[in-house]
Amino acid sequence: METWLETRWARPLYLAFVFCLALGLLQVIKLYLRRQRLLRDLRPFPAPQAHWFHGHQKFLQDNKMEKLEEFVENYPRAFPCWVGPFQAFFLIYDPDYAKTFLSRTDLKSQYLSKFMTPCLGKGLVNLDGPKWFQHRRLLTPGFHLDILKTYIEVMAYSVNTMLGKWEKICSAQDTTLEVYEHISLMALDIIMKCAFSQETNCQINSTCDPYLKAILEMGKITFHRLYNFLHHHDIIFKFSPQGYRFHKLSQVLNQYTEKVLQDRRISLKEGVKQDGSQKMEYQDFLNIILSAQSESEDSFSDADLQSEVNTFLLAGHSTTAASLSWLLYCLAWNPEHQERCREEIRNILGKGSSITWDQLSELSYTEMCISEAFRLIPPVPSISRELNKPLTFPDGCSLPAGMVVVLSIWGLHHNPAVWENPKVFDPLRFSKENSDQRHPHAFLPFSAGPRNCIGQQFAMLELKVAIALILLHFKVTAASPTPLLFLNNVILQPKNGIHLHLQKLPECPILKHNG
Repeated sequence: METWLETRWARPLYLAFVFCLALGLLQVIKLYLRRQRLLRDLRPFPAPQAHWFHGHQKFLQDNKMEKLEEFVENYPRAFPCWVGPFQAFFLIYDPDYAKTFLSRTDLKSQYLSKFMTPCLGKGLVNLDGPKWFQHRRLLTPGFHLDILKTYIEVMAYSVNTMLGKWEKICSAQDTTLEVYEHISLMALDIIMKCAFSQETNCQINSTCDPYLKAILEMGKITFHRLYNFLHHHDIIFKFSPQGYRFHKLSQVLNQYTEKVLQDRRISLKEGVKQDGSQKMEYQDFLNIILSAQSESEDSFSDADLQSEVNTFLLAGHSTTAASLSWLLYCLAWNPEHQERCREEIRNILGKGSSITWDQLSELSYTEMCISEAFRLIPPVPSISRELNKPLTFPDGCSLPAGMVVVLSIWGLHHNPAVWENPKVFDPLRFSKENSDQRHPHAFLPFSAGPRNCIGQQFAMLELKVAIALILLHFKVTAASPTPLLFLNNVILQPKNGIHLHLQKLPECPILKHNG
């Protein structure tokens, strides 16, 4: 009897074991063939030495920009970058390569797009194909020049609020201040007022702290996941401590943006004026996307609406905060250029009692300094696509369909084959004479082609208003002789903040808003 039972139960277990073993063997063969195919496809391109298992993972996760610059110098156009034994990204940083790459309509890389979807949803950053084109067309009116011009006073008020805080902190003596947190709050204040007509008082109170901390931590987790091949698998990531934390942080972000939408819906339903007392002076971003939804309810759902709010709030806040912080940092390290900007600003704005669109357009040297800061420290260091068909570069080298191509904006902007003395802060690179001689795809802080940044004019406007008012009221110098370290993040941010020495300039009082 025991022998019969043992045989009866042993046979199914044996078959199950053989079946699982066969599946495992098939997976091993599949991965082996994948690696061999990648090795064959990437053989024409020389690459730095990679570990057989980790690949270049350690260098990527450490975010060592100096190492990347070394690779760019040794491999002037591109190199394959291995993430584990079975996945490789192809990094490019040559203007001709970039032009060919950006002229196509390849899909967004499945990795970064997929990793960001839980917090952003399917907005402009993550969409592809006809739906992306539809959203882009519907949202473009929100960035019309006539609308941007109405934001100038709002931006100036938020910047002056920050400067008022700095003045109180500095009091009668010079002081050293960590400015990144202040700038981040100011950028959030601006985006909430301009895009959503919401007065948060986030620079005065701390109600937005959970949202800002969630953004920062989620960026770090996403960056580490991107270059940790084990966490590319959703199940492994979901049950990891980082995956659990990421889910919780996504809830914080979605709750914040859902409240923005809920407040606007309540205002519209009750007929309450947007500022509580007087009619809105402009069509804000939220009005435009709500109008787009009402006109295309079938193709623009509530999920689409929240995705676009998530995308614009996160991208519009994080990138401008990082851009202004790095600009101020560059000017602190280059006082001669800071002083030249200040002289130009004083000549055009006086004491800054009012700022107009035409005045901002005259800040030519200041704009060159902004461009040079973008070149030296691009806030978005890379973008990626997955090839939907083979790609042939101008030199005849080719990549097959399915390859993930990463345009390293940092590598492009620091490529010594493209820029002379790339580590030197030299705004005159962007004079008209030099710009005319430069390759049109050598400078890509906002990307290029059909998927260029939709909010680049908004960002430039905010940077001009902010840096003009800051330099009118404060002189900034570096608080430490040691260059800053970069934080491992999707947006290039300072690892330990940006500490600057502030000196209040007495001849230009900070103006209070008359409202």
